[in-house]
Amino acid sequence: MTGGGLLVAGTTSDAGKSVVTAGICRWLVRQGVKVAPFKAQNMSLNSFVTKEGAEIGRAQAMQAQACRVEPTALMNPVLLKPGGESSSQVVLLGKPVGELSARGYHGGRQQKLLGTVLDCLEQLRGTYDAVICEGAGSPAEINLRRTDIVNMGIARGAGLPVLVVGDIDRGGVFASFFGTVALLSREDQECVAGFLVNKFRGDVSLLEPGLDMLKGLTGRPTYGVLPFRHGLGIDEEDGLRVSLRGTVRESVVAPPVGEDVLRVAVCAVPLMSNFTDVDALAAEPGVVVRFVDRPEELADADLVIVPGTRGTVRALEWLRERGLAEALVRRAAEQRPVLGICGGFQILGEHIEDDVESRRGHVEGLGVLPVRVRFAPEKTLTRPEGEALGERVEGYEIHHGVADVTGGDPFLDGCRVGQTWGTHWHGSLESDGFRRAFLRGVAAAAGRRFEPAPDTSFAALREEQLDRLGDLIEQHADTDALWRLIESGAPRGLPFIPPGAPA
Repeated sequence: MTGGGLLVAGTTSDAGKSVVTAGICRWLVRQGVKVAPFKAQNMSLNSFVTKEGAEIGRAQAMQAQACRVEPTALMNPVLLKPGGESSSQVVLLGKPVGELSARGYHGGRQQKLLGTVLDCLEQLRGTYDAVICEGAGSPAEINLRRTDIVNMGIARGAGLPVLVVGDIDRGGVFASFFGTVALLSREDQECVAGFLVNKFRGDVSLLEPGLDMLKGLTGRPTYGVLPFRHGLGIDEEDGLRVSLRGTVRESVVAPPVGEDVLRVAVCAVPLMSNFTDVDALAAEPGVVVRFVDRPEELADADLVIVPGTRGTVRALEWLRERGLAEALVRRAAEQRPVLGICGGFQILGEHIEDDVESRRGHVEGLGVLPVRVRFAPEKTLTRPEGEALGERVEGYEIHHGVADVTGGDPFLDGCRVGQTWGTHWHGSLESDGFRRAFLRGVAAAAGRRFEPAPDTSFAALREEQLDRLGDLIEQHADTDALWRLIESGAPRGLPFIPPGAPA
């Protein structure tokens, strides 16, 4: 028997699809429903490694956590990792299969993957009571509909009802809802069951006449009005809005345990990947995290992080162009803390041999760590565990660069020289004991009277955040009607809204 399903689409990118999908997943699992997330195609530099060594979008990994299940490659069969303005690495079922231009992908390759993504969805529906799918961008991208595999293509192919989410905080939500439906073909419109308003501020009674008019115009109800809440973003696909950093920034910040705060500057390198590595730092009371792109912004930082990047050589050039490279080298010489993660670790080394990513061959690094990097065609995708600073650490690795460490002190399969640290491990700072020990060392080196909170649990904070998303759905959506959609599909006889899709 095939489980139920629902596709959460959006009027725009960043309408709240990821958050709503996670919230529905958490609400369902609290009702005893066995549920899984799904996104046919994800474009993101923010990825995760599953236990079987597959690379998927971090948003789907977080949604799996909302479902209280282990993430798998089936939940995000196609991942596109941008490498520039017009090309992306294509990751299929967790493994990279090549680089394609946008024209090459949309020109034929994408449509050929429809069977693969439908097979993955069918496998999940055969295992779970319900699968909550997330769309991408807008379902009314009329220039891309012919090859679509993530919005109406998957809805039609799998017979999924579609819930369209709109961000009312941006304005124009009624026009966006109506226009989204009106630009779809008759067959696509038959899948669109209704709407969900996201990020509403104010008195819902003032909105209700508009919702009634929208139903009169489209024949489709609104399934809920979710109020605006600060800091509810889960791991983002793109941008610099990291989830728990947002929570700290937008809400009342807990005071530091010690006498001082600790200032962390993250170099905002091009094609930054897995910027969620700093979420765990931002969750610590008294830690202030900011993204920087000028050398003077490093001056008062107690810790500088050079994060991961999909373009290591390009990021290295960017650091040099902006004067940040010189500032990092000077900082390392002065024994002021620097942490390089993945691509940032490679940048801090002596040299890079890259015939894979940038194809630039031999490139000199910053030379502050005794490391030589060679880019291999095969991508390393692992979930390592180990020990550092006397504490257990877990992480995950996603990289083509192979590091030959020739000196320094061992540190998470990388090395440390003085107060400069480098590792390929993403996610290590989510290990609470290690994070506290690392921050104590940073504070001592920086001369700050900062002390990490003894009871901050990053995993518990994430669980609380997911429960808040589930609460939003439970308290502000018509959950009975949502369950009928998931179980039975879109109602029959929904009216056609002209003009429909262009010929």
